[in-house]
Amino acid sequence: MYFCCSKPSIVLKDLHIIAFTHRNLDVNKIGLLHIEKEDQFEHLNRVKQVLQLDELQFLSTCNRVEITFVKQHKLDADYVHQILSLIYPKLVPIQLEEFVHRSETYSGKAAVKHALSVASSIDSMIVGEREIITQVRTSFEHCRTLGLTGDFIRLLMKQVIQTAKQVYTETSISTKPVSVVSLAYHHMKRMNIPMDARILIIGAGVTNTTMCRFLKKHGFRNFHVFNRTLERAEKLATEIKGSAYSLSELNQFSHGFDVIISCTAAKHHVLSPELYTFLLQNESHERVVIDLAIPQDLDATILSAHPINYLSIEYLQKISNENLKERSKEILHVEQIITDSMESFENLFKERNVEIAMKDVPQQVKDIKNMAYETVFREDLDQLDPQAKELLDKIIGYIEKKYISGPMKLAKEIILKNAN
Repeated sequence: MYFCCSKPSIVLKDLHIIAFTHRNLDVNKIGLLHIEKEDQFEHLNRVKQVLQLDELQFLSTCNRVEITFVKQHKLDADYVHQILSLIYPKLVPIQLEEFVHRSETYSGKAAVKHALSVASSIDSMIVGEREIITQVRTSFEHCRTLGLTGDFIRLLMKQVIQTAKQVYTETSISTKPVSVVSLAYHHMKRMNIPMDARILIIGAGVTNTTMCRFLKKHGFRNFHVFNRTLERAEKLATEIKGSAYSLSELNQFSHGFDVIISCTAAKHHVLSPELYTFLLQNESHERVVIDLAIPQDLDATILSAHPINYLSIEYLQKISNENLKERSKEILHVEQIITDSMESFENLFKERNVEIAMKDVPQQVKDIKNMAYETVFREDLDQLDPQAKELLDKIIGYIEKKYISGPMKLAKEIILKNAN
């Protein structure tokens, strides 16, 4: 009988990430790579089985899609092509080629650093956006539930989440809001606008939809949604429990308002002096107008004719840029945390490999003991009295326990010291 250690089942260089982000693709094209949760198992399990990937995780946000996998294989353009063609069989050749060309790829330590940077938000379109940590965690938990991930990605995600929490706790990377929606809400909050304020939403696009969700989340409840396409107005109104109208009905709205939030793609002023005066319904108190459109939806002459607390996209963007500069000052601090985290992960990874490599040793020790009892010294043991047998069992049990814990610990230290 002899001891042998299993070959480590995971190697750092076998970790790969294929990423599609706002840096190299239009957001609408990234949207073509999104897979609904209920469809992910079919798409992802297919590529895992065909290419015999050890582990697989899929992350999708509004401006990012990433495929993380573990496989002993070189990650080149041909392999990216194979993976994408299996996950997205409906892509036509010209689309597939563009995605292969536009993809960002990372392997080994570079993949670990990328994963840490993404969750820490310094790789995001908006630096310091905390939502990404939740999205990363959710994607991992979902893929784990589907049986796609394993021990390697589990270790990686544990380190990733821990590092992101440290970043958000120990730095100011996310303290000052930078999104237009968040800034607009903070301004509204300082105005002490009541929760039942009459809010006119003009335009039901992405920006206003995000703004409405934000307002509803914080307790506002009196919404009237106007949009050129009534169907889109109805969809948003249903979500926020408001009323929907066609934009052409705005000049007939006679219920008054306290707040207007406008963001349309119109090339002319949607809110003319005549329309604004009509919407006031002879009420004279100050109104709030948040104009998120480019060019602006509000005719500038209205500002001098009526008491208005006005927020323009230009004003909000200026604050956003200033806050981004403040956040950027924290990037060096964040990068140092990531560097330290990478070193910690490499040590953790090596320790785990040692555990895997030596997992059979305790059983081998037990096998030797059993062979000694049942074969080698069986006749000698039969001649012992019960008291002597009991003492021998205690001695052998003690040696067995110490052999497993002591020398294994020493072996672990030696392997880690000499590991590359």
